[in-house]
Amino acid sequence: MRSDCPISCTLDMLGDKWSLLILRDLLFFRRNSFGEFLLSEEKIARNILSDRLEDLQAKGFLVKEVSPANKSKFLYYPTEKAVDLVPLLLQLSAWSKKHNAHCKPRSDVRAFEDPEGDAMRDLKLKVRT
Repeated sequence: MRSDCPISCTLDMLGDKWSLLILRDLLFFRRNSFGEFLLSEEKIARNILSDRLEDLQAKGFLVKEVSPANKSKFLYYPTEKAVDLVPLLLQLSAWSKKHNAHCKPRSDVRAFEDPEGDAMRDLKLKVRT
Protein backbone atom coordinates (compact mmCIF):
# COMPACT_ATOMS: atom_id res chain seq x y z
CA MET A 1 0.00 0.00 0.00
CA ARG A 2 1.23 3.42 -0.91
CA SER A 3 -1.03 5.38 1.42
CA ASP A 4 -3.33 4.87 4.37
CA CYS A 5 -6.03 7.04 2.75
CA PRO A 6 -9.20 4.89 2.56
CA ILE A 7 -9.87 5.93 -1.05
CA SER A 8 -6.32 5.09 -2.09
CA CYS A 9 -6.48 1.76 -0.24
CA THR A 10 -9.74 0.88 -2.00
CA LEU A 11 -8.31 1.74 -5.40
CA ASP A 12 -5.21 -0.34 -4.64
CA MET A 13 -7.40 -3.29 -3.78
CA LEU A 14 -9.79 -2.96 -6.72
CA GLY A 15 -7.06 -2.47 -9.28
CA ASP A 16 -8.31 -0.99 -12.51
CA LYS A 17 -11.46 -0.48 -14.54
CA TRP A 18 -11.40 -4.07 -15.80
CA SER A 19 -11.67 -5.44 -12.27
CA LEU A 20 -14.67 -3.22 -11.55
CA LEU A 21 -16.33 -4.21 -14.82
CA ILE A 22 -15.83 -7.91 -14.08
CA LEU A 23 -17.36 -7.39 -10.64
CA ARG A 24 -20.23 -5.45 -12.23
CA ASP A 25 -20.90 -8.34 -14.62
CA LEU A 26 -20.65 -10.90 -11.82
CA LEU A 27 -22.82 -8.99 -9.35
CA PHE A 28 -25.41 -7.25 -11.51
CA PHE A 29 -25.58 -9.16 -14.79
CA ARG A 30 -25.24 -12.70 -13.38
CA ARG A 31 -22.29 -13.57 -15.60
CA ASN A 32 -20.03 -16.11 -13.96
CA SER A 33 -17.93 -17.86 -16.59
CA PHE A 34 -14.89 -16.78 -18.59
CA GLY A 35 -16.89 -16.92 -21.82
CA GLU A 36 -19.70 -14.81 -20.38
CA PHE A 37 -17.25 -12.16 -19.18
CA LEU A 38 -15.83 -12.00 -22.72
CA LEU A 39 -19.31 -11.01 -23.97
CA SER A 40 -19.19 -7.71 -22.10
CA GLU A 41 -19.69 -4.75 -24.43
CA GLU A 42 -16.37 -3.28 -23.27
CA LYS A 43 -14.56 -6.16 -25.07
CA ILE A 44 -11.94 -7.15 -22.52
CA ALA A 45 -8.97 -9.03 -23.96
CA ARG A 46 -8.63 -12.69 -22.94
CA ASN A 47 -5.22 -12.22 -21.31
CA ILE A 48 -6.41 -9.23 -19.28
CA LEU A 49 -9.56 -11.08 -18.23
CA SER A 50 -7.53 -14.07 -17.11
CA ASP A 51 -5.16 -11.85 -15.12
CA ARG A 52 -7.95 -9.85 -13.46
CA LEU A 53 -9.92 -12.99 -12.52
CA GLU A 54 -6.81 -14.39 -10.84
CA ASP A 55 -6.22 -11.10 -9.05
CA LEU A 56 -9.83 -10.80 -7.86
CA GLN A 57 -9.67 -14.36 -6.59
CA ALA A 58 -6.37 -13.73 -4.78
CA LYS A 59 -7.81 -10.60 -3.16
CA GLY A 60 -10.88 -12.47 -1.93
CA PHE A 61 -13.56 -10.93 -4.17
CA LEU A 62 -14.50 -14.14 -5.93
CA VAL A 63 -14.20 -17.89 -5.72
CA LYS A 64 -13.46 -20.15 -8.68
CA GLU A 65 -15.22 -23.53 -8.83
CA VAL A 66 -15.46 -26.33 -11.38
CA SER A 67 -18.83 -26.27 -13.14
CA PRO A 68 -21.04 -29.14 -12.01
CA ALA A 69 -22.43 -29.37 -15.56
CA ASN A 70 -19.09 -29.33 -17.39
CA LYS A 71 -15.93 -30.43 -15.55
CA SER A 72 -13.68 -28.58 -18.02
CA LYS A 73 -15.37 -25.23 -17.29
CA PHE A 74 -14.87 -22.96 -14.29
CA LEU A 75 -17.49 -20.72 -12.72
CA TYR A 76 -16.85 -17.66 -10.57
CA TYR A 77 -18.93 -16.72 -7.55
CA PRO A 78 -18.91 -13.57 -5.43
CA THR A 79 -17.72 -13.51 -1.86
CA GLU A 80 -19.29 -11.33 0.82
CA LYS A 81 -16.44 -8.89 0.17
CA ALA A 82 -17.62 -8.51 -3.44
CA VAL A 83 -21.29 -8.17 -2.48
CA ASP A 84 -20.30 -5.39 -0.05
CA LEU A 85 -19.25 -3.39 -3.14
CA VAL A 86 -22.84 -3.20 -4.47
CA PRO A 87 -23.62 0.17 -2.77
CA LEU A 88 -20.35 1.64 -4.08
CA LEU A 89 -21.07 0.45 -7.62
CA LEU A 90 -24.60 1.87 -7.41
CA GLN A 91 -23.16 5.21 -6.30
CA LEU A 92 -20.75 5.19 -9.25
CA SER A 93 -23.69 4.49 -11.54
CA ALA A 94 -25.78 7.30 -10.02
CA TRP A 95 -22.89 9.76 -10.28
CA SER A 96 -22.33 8.85 -13.93
CA LYS A 97 -26.02 9.19 -14.74
CA LYS A 98 -26.00 12.67 -13.19
CA HIS A 99 -22.86 13.90 -14.96
CA ASN A 100 -22.98 11.99 -18.28
CA ALA A 101 -26.26 12.44 -20.12
CA HIS A 102 -25.62 9.46 -22.42
CA CYS A 103 -25.04 7.02 -19.52
CA LYS A 104 -28.17 5.19 -18.44
CA PRO A 105 -28.17 2.41 -15.85
CA ARG A 106 -29.73 -0.83 -16.99
CA SER A 107 -32.86 -2.04 -15.24
CA ASP A 108 -30.97 -5.04 -13.85
CA VAL A 109 -28.63 -2.62 -12.04
CA ARG A 110 -31.51 -0.54 -10.66
CA ALA A 111 -33.01 -3.74 -9.21
CA PHE A 112 -30.17 -3.75 -6.63
CA GLU A 113 -31.12 -0.36 -5.19
CA ASP A 114 -33.42 -2.05 -2.66
CA PRO A 115 -31.07 -3.75 -0.18
CA GLU A 116 -33.93 -6.03 0.94
CA GLY A 117 -35.20 -6.73 -2.58
CA ASP A 118 -35.20 -9.89 -4.67
CA ALA A 119 -32.02 -8.99 -6.58
CA MET A 120 -29.93 -8.61 -3.42
CA ARG A 121 -31.48 -11.68 -1.81
CA ASP A 122 -30.70 -13.79 -4.90
CA LEU A 123 -27.16 -12.42 -5.04
CA LYS A 124 -26.52 -13.24 -1.39
CA LEU A 125 -27.56 -16.85 -2.09
CA LYS A 126 -24.65 -17.10 -4.56
CA VAL A 127 -22.02 -15.92 -2.06
CA ARG A 128 -19.12 -18.29 -1.42
CA THR A 129 -16.56 -18.08 1.32
